[in-house]
Amino acid sequence: MSEPTHERPEIVNTLNTHEFAVIQAPHSRWRRLCDNGAFRKTLVLVVLMVIWEVYARALANPLLFPTFSATVGALLSALVTGELPRAAAATLILLFKGYLAGLLLAALLTAFASMTRIGADILETLTAMFNPLPSIALLPLALIWFGLGEGSIIFVLIHAVVWAVALNAFAGFRSVSPTLKMVGRNYGLSRAGFVLRILIPGAFPSILTGLKIGWAFAWRTLIAAELVFGVSSGSGGLGWYIYQSKNQLEIPAVFAGLLTVILFGLSVENLVFRVIEKHTVRRWGMAS
Repeated sequence: MSEPTHERPEIVNTLNTHEFAVIQAPHSRWRRLCDNGAFRKTLVLVVLMVIWEVYARALANPLLFPTFSATVGALLSALVTGELPRAAAATLILLFKGYLAGLLLAALLTAFASMTRIGADILETLTAMFNPLPSIALLPLALIWFGLGEGSIIFVLIHAVVWAVALNAFAGFRSVSPTLKMVGRNYGLSRAGFVLRILIPGAFPSILTGLKIGWAFAWRTLIAAELVFGVSSGSGGLGWYIYQSKNQLEIPAVFAGLLTVILFGLSVENLVFRVIEKHTVRRWGMAS
């Protein structure tokens, strides 16, 4: 005779959600502003402007260090006359030519180094030789080889760009995860597809770093080259504008030219490279 079975009553505990709640204090307006990166950077710039103005007024020597307001006035005056836009346009055109030529040569060197062992050895050797060499130091030779004109500046710009970009791109290709490479081969990607879908996305953080470094080197080299030998093909750039203003003792104009160089650097960093990084590296989860 089997023993009687007893059903176990089902017990259901209900949780009164009204008794528990996650309370998050609303952030103040100042806290929200402090969490905004653009606001913090703008605040830093404002503080630097105030320090500049206060120090220049305390120094009281406009030939040595003009005030920020005088510099802005000289900048606006040069913009109205069109002198500064013409100088900036001449500089940017030269920069564009030299930077693109440097990128093309860097791409060829990186491709050769990635495909063959001898190519890797050549790239590493040339980079060790020429990357530490300041580009502006080649300007006297460039003047002898290419004469007084755009060719000399483009030559030193290529030297400023190619080694940083090629070295970072090659290092990025070598650091791509072997797992990603195996996935690409298992999918049967062609050589071009393997490079475009596996190698370049995997190495893009290093490639982007190389592009930033190459841009910074090229920008500094170009301004220095214009300061050294000035007019190229009948049109002066920002460096020549600064040099001429110094000769005429228009020190606020000198600082206006320097401020223009700084503003271009900030614009390229925040409007070009930051946007590229946002839509590639950050979107792919490769950076925080």
